[in-house]
Amino acid sequence: MTALESKTEEPRPARPFRGAAIALAGLGTFFYASYGFSNWITGLRAEVPSVVFDWEKAIPFLAWTIIPYWTTNILYAGSMFLCSTERELSIHTRRLLAIQLVAVGCFLAFPLKVIWTKPDTSGTFGLLFESLGSFDRPFNQAPSLHVALTVALSALYLRYLPRAFFGPFLAWSGLVVASTLTTFQHHFIDLPTGALLGFLALWTWPMQGASPLSEIRLAAAPDRVALALRYGLGALLLAAIAAQLRGAALWLLWPAASLLMVSLAYGALGPRAFAKDVDGRMSFSARILFAPYLIGVFVNSRLWTRGEPRRVEVTGGVFLGRVPAAGDLDGVATVIDLCAEYSRPPGDVVWRAFPSLDLVAPDVDLLRRAADAIETSARPTLVVCALGYGRSVAALAVWLVRSQRAKTIAEALDRLRRVRPRLAPRPAQIAAMKEAAHG
Repeated sequence: MTALESKTEEPRPARPFRGAAIALAGLGTFFYASYGFSNWITGLRAEVPSVVFDWEKAIPFLAWTIIPYWTTNILYAGSMFLCSTERELSIHTRRLLAIQLVAVGCFLAFPLKVIWTKPDTSGTFGLLFESLGSFDRPFNQAPSLHVALTVALSALYLRYLPRAFFGPFLAWSGLVVASTLTTFQHHFIDLPTGALLGFLALWTWPMQGASPLSEIRLAAAPDRVALALRYGLGALLLAAIAAQLRGAALWLLWPAASLLMVSLAYGALGPRAFAKDVDGRMSFSARILFAPYLIGVFVNSRLWTRGEPRRVEVTGGVFLGRVPAAGDLDGVATVIDLCAEYSRPPGDVVWRAFPSLDLVAPDVDLLRRAADAIETSARPTLVVCALGYGRSVAALAVWLVRSQRAKTIAEALDRLRRVRPRLAPRPAQIAAMKEAAHG
């Protein structure tokens, strides 16, 4: 027997089938009990409102789409046994339970109903509709549990499906979502609210890394508190406008939710709220949830820096610039990224992210680590933040002092101001720089 043959591989742990069966039994029982309870409570109300757009009258009733609608039950049950580890099963179970709890809470607090009457159906389709009607009533609407669950289930199945099956699976998932309308089970408003709930569950319990909610610490710094309040008030204002105007204005609930999450980032969660990894990539769920805010800050960065060079050299192959697009990375070997709110563009450049919040004093330890990364990175190195005026400047100033290219932070800032005249660090940011440079 050769040495190669004598090696034994670590046995892979068996899939947690027993835990999956227990979780499925518990979730299934809770699903039908809570779903039925909310239907019963809402049915006792004298009047239940509806939110319907005029264009929805053109949506046809397609009896055959009850089949994709029902497949959610199969995918739900199968997903529990698809989980390969206890941790994965635990996270997936928490996602599904959270979706159910939040959705039922919304059904009870803000009940809505479907106003369409289903045509009579017969045969196999009729049996499926009859089975659905045996426990379902037209009250559990927004957010759509079907859509929220489809988001969570898709996230798990795509971890295991071969890439060749991604397209067909996503197409079927899209058909499942569409079937909520063509079976007259939901109105349109239920779909985007359901999707947001699904992505919120993915964001709260990621498969990799810690939850953004794992270290909640109320901000004490005045600048963070002030920004948390501003974004929170913006969220309330948008939500109030949506509730007052309704109709198409209901889309404002998405940016309202986005601004509320930004408020939480400044008020308690910190940069981890943006779910950005060390390679500069934000999770897909974070990009969806924060999308309105991300679009706004990107447009703002381009407006503020229009007419300015995209990057300027500080010294010895180290450059300062705004957050780059893919076309801005030509000739760059390494990017040192201080943004929390941007996901990196595609490309082969080495990307090292040190996520920090905008307009507030950066974490002292983070500035030291970013400065050390600048020192050891392959040149040319591009140090970036949203505008190239604040967080990136702070990291470079600390680097200049720690590497003895400048004696003081004041001298380092003067040097940086020669190549980036519009930088204007705040007193709290300068204090953090000084502590990081000399600690």
